[in-house]
Amino acid sequence: MIDHWPLMGLRLTIGDVELRLPDDEELAQLADVAERGVHAPGDRPFLNGWTDGTPAEVARRFVQAHWGHRAAWTPQRWELELAVFHEGRPVGCQGMWASDFATVREVTTGSWLGIEHHGRGIGTRMRGAVLALAFAGLGSEFAMSMSFEDNHAPLGVSRKFGYRPDGITRDALHGEVMVSRRLRLSRQDWETGNPEPVIISGLDPCRELFGLTGD
Repeated sequence: MIDHWPLMGLRLTIGDVELRLPDDEELAQLADVAERGVHAPGDRPFLNGWTDGTPAEVARRFVQAHWGHRAAWTPQRWELELAVFHEGRPVGCQGMWASDFATVREVTTGSWLGIEHHGRGIGTRMRGAVLALAFAGLGSEFAMSMSFEDNHAPLGVSRKFGYRPDGITRDALHGEVMVSRRLRLSRQDWETGNPEPVIISGLDPCRELFGLTGD
């Protein structure tokens, strides 16, 4: 499969955390993690509401979304959804997406982590891994992140990496206005933040898929 879809060979390793595309069995295990919950009952940390519904519905939507990202991928518009493994066990997903990346050189990131794995520093390491991919691996100039004002965990992770305020967005969710903080991290601020080393392997065959032909 790597011959036809080189992204299957992409690996990011940071400490005891590894990020890569899951095979179908690992995708099923990730769906089980999602089914058990990724946030406390009553919380709404995601704008798209993908965690609404029964546990079985949440798991099924996650699997469908993962398949959809791969099917819709083009070098001009892509969304990379990497499974996160902690000590060999799937615990969540770290996403990174962009449009016209070869020109704009800007990515946006988002993630989720099984609720039983919160508070162990995994969220910081998985963000650090994709930031290394974006800046060191792909030559991005900026990385963006957005979080609701009361979603303190991802906002705290962003502060650790040196993101700066970049305004707000106002969106509707279940009939209510939700305010998100937009945050922006520059290549310079990432470099001066002394990021934890990340091992990136299998990237070269993937560059064309990211729109970087000839880089």
